[in-house]
Amino acid sequence: MKRGYVLLLALVIICTTSFAQQQTEKPTSAKNVILLIGDGMGVSQIYAGMTANKGHLNLERFHHIGFSKTYSADDFITDSGAGGTALSSGYKTFNHAIGVDTDSIAHQTILEIADKYGKATGLVATSEITHATPASFIAHVPDRNDYETIATYFLETDIDVFIGGGYKYFANRSDGINLITDLENKNYQICTSVDQLQGVNSGKLAGLIYDDKPPRVTKGRGDMLLTATQKAIEILDQSENGFFLMIEGSQIDWGAHKNNTDYVVEEMVDFDKVIGFVLDYAAKNGNTLVIVTADHETGGMAIVKGDLATGEVGAKFSTLGHTGVMVPVFAEGPGEEMFGGIYENTAIFDKMMLIFGFEK
Repeated sequence: MKRGYVLLLALVIICTTSFAQQQTEKPTSAKNVILLIGDGMGVSQIYAGMTANKGHLNLERFHHIGFSKTYSADDFITDSGAGGTALSSGYKTFNHAIGVDTDSIAHQTILEIADKYGKATGLVATSEITHATPASFIAHVPDRNDYETIATYFLETDIDVFIGGGYKYFANRSDGINLITDLENKNYQICTSVDQLQGVNSGKLAGLIYDDKPPRVTKGRGDMLLTATQKAIEILDQSENGFFLMIEGSQIDWGAHKNNTDYVVEEMVDFDKVIGFVLDYAAKNGNTLVIVTADHETGGMAIVKGDLATGEVGAKFSTLGHTGVMVPVFAEGPGEEMFGGIYENTAIFDKMMLIFGFEK
């Protein structure tokens, strides 16, 4: 009896010690982090896309899912500037701010920190590249609408790849400065069409594919987001030190602002194609963390009817603006277990810093 008690006690001690060790272990590190942001993408937008795609999305491949709280420093309802800044820098700020805190003090973003640690960096979006979400990873201005000033920040960091719209904010500026020439002087290869991207296989790439806003996926944009993502990863993957890449499905938000269910669904399915490609890359690479989240939900979208066999989706909206609901966070790869639960949107920055092994 005594011997049995001793054995049981030893087993308890071993298990307790093992559990404690697991609890104190450092998060698994990743060489690469790819952050995908579905602007305005809440649970309803996801399920609308899943229904239209007859019951399946690549998002189902993730094993760890959490939720983030999206409120900004000055409003329960965030905008994309404050939402993007929380994700990129770990600071809650006022609506319309880009890369600054509530005192308008600039803070380094995960992209800028990755660059300083010698990693390659990139931004891809289906908006102007100077729009709020991509801008919040590279610029520091109090007003998200200051597109021309935001454009100058692309020359202040050593970003390797950026692809989106907004050519006019670099070339046809009110101050007469031609930032395209400045980019070329910094050895950027300038692409102004999707086809031109295929001719660039290494080096620095500035893909300013559209003069202003890119069109919606079914109105001429086509596979631009997938092609741009493939090219960005092809180039960034050549870095021996790894890379950070942010990819935004910008127009899920635009469709929801219009309360246009078809627009939302089309953009959601397009974004999910890119998620599938990124997950395939990460599975082969073995050292890449993939995160998918949103900066906020848009439209207060509610699915009121659907048919998984035909892909029919019917929805109603409660607002033309944003809402304050939590948004999902999906993670796959090294450190994925850190993303379960409910937390502030700023925690996503902190988690990326830990997984990269960066210090503030």
